[in-house]
Amino acid sequence: MTTGAGSDEAQTKDQPEKKRDRTHWLYILVIIAVIAGIVVGLVAPETAASLGILGELFVKLIKMMIVPVIFCTVVLGIGKVRAAAAVGKVGGLAISYFLIMSTIALGIGLVVGNLISPGTGLNVPNDPSKGAELAGEAESAGGTMEFIADIIPATLFSAVTEGNVLQALFVALLVGFGIQSMGRTGEGLLRGIEAVQKLVFRILIGVLWLAPIGAFGAIAEVVGDTGFEAVIQLGVLMLAFYVTCLLFIFGVLGALLYMVARVSIFKLARYLAREYLLIVATSSSESALPRLIAKMEHAGVEPATVGIVVPTGYSFNLDGTAIYLTMASLFIADALGDPLSIPEQLGLLAFMIIASKGAAGVSGAGLATLAAGLQSHRPELLDGVGIIVGVDRFMSEARALTNFSGNAVATVLVGSWTGTLDSERLNQVLDGDRPFDEATMIDDEDDATDRERASAASPSA
Repeated sequence: MTTGAGSDEAQTKDQPEKKRDRTHWLYILVIIAVIAGIVVGLVAPETAASLGILGELFVKLIKMMIVPVIFCTVVLGIGKVRAAAAVGKVGGLAISYFLIMSTIALGIGLVVGNLISPGTGLNVPNDPSKGAELAGEAESAGGTMEFIADIIPATLFSAVTEGNVLQALFVALLVGFGIQSMGRTGEGLLRGIEAVQKLVFRILIGVLWLAPIGAFGAIAEVVGDTGFEAVIQLGVLMLAFYVTCLLFIFGVLGALLYMVARVSIFKLARYLAREYLLIVATSSSESALPRLIAKMEHAGVEPATVGIVVPTGYSFNLDGTAIYLTMASLFIADALGDPLSIPEQLGLLAFMIIASKGAAGVSGAGLATLAAGLQSHRPELLDGVGIIVGVDRFMSEARALTNFSGNAVATVLVGSWTGTLDSERLNQVLDGDRPFDEATMIDDEDDATDRERASAASPSA
């Protein structure tokens, strides 16, 4: 067996050089585009009005990606549920908790959105011809039963090719549960769909590089039509969203964490401070996933529990995304002067509970899910997504930080409920008595021995 520095150097040479992350340039370009759009809208409103086509083209590109994103994420999400549920109590508790918390987050977003109504008064003009066309389609579609009947597509594949979001969601559920029932035989299909998802997200990332152009055109048109009021209203939406996320983390999650595990959310946040910085830099909570797994294991949660809760939570526990989806939907409806009724809001909430799963990994998938929700319930509001594009990047950090915090709290809670959490060790780690090894991201031998003893003393998951 050959070991040593020579072999390590050879392996290093064989490995391809890691590509530098350039997504921060997209963030900077969007900021520049938003400022430029505001300036053009204020200085040359007539010219700005003609630039709205840029925002419309970007929305069409996002709309093009809706069905494949929804199909792949829902099918894979159900596959991950199957993997999690196979281990019994831990998986069942985790999934139940995720669904409940996502629903609570969506509800909080609806309540806050209705209370502040940040888009009210903007009255952004919509395309009347398009509105009449969509209204005619809605009228010809009939009532509730016709709406339900239309969810079932003509063929299994037409749901994916024709762009009907509800049909695609219905087929994705069928495919997901079908693969689930196949057991190990279906793992190959899941790997194939996962490969397709990577391709879809790669295309989506390419589309998102056009976000500065879309943001420039959309913001310029809105500011040109409504003046500086649009800038103020977008600022109110951002501020309200950030405040809501902070209240959710330190209020709802903090109270639940203390009641169940007697752990301070502030100590947990301090322990995960470096991960928070990493997420702010990348606008994606997935960038901190490996470190979250390592830190939760170091903090005293058994590896089996961490291995189930954290990966599953990254697809099913998207609290920040849930808050964003409902608040952004209400903002768009109010800004276009066509508010959502309470039944429509509840229907949108039910749709988002399912459709939001799997949007954590790629910055911009939340935007596609937002467009999917509007298209399925109020397609005449879809053009309003262009207004949100300008501030979407500003809100992506808050979404990612909230998603990450929710998954960290969930790991501690599920560990506590299933008896797979060493509470004494957790308190020692959070108090700084057992610091995390940043150099290796693994525990030393003494810590490993303690972990083995705790695992032997605790009930099996």
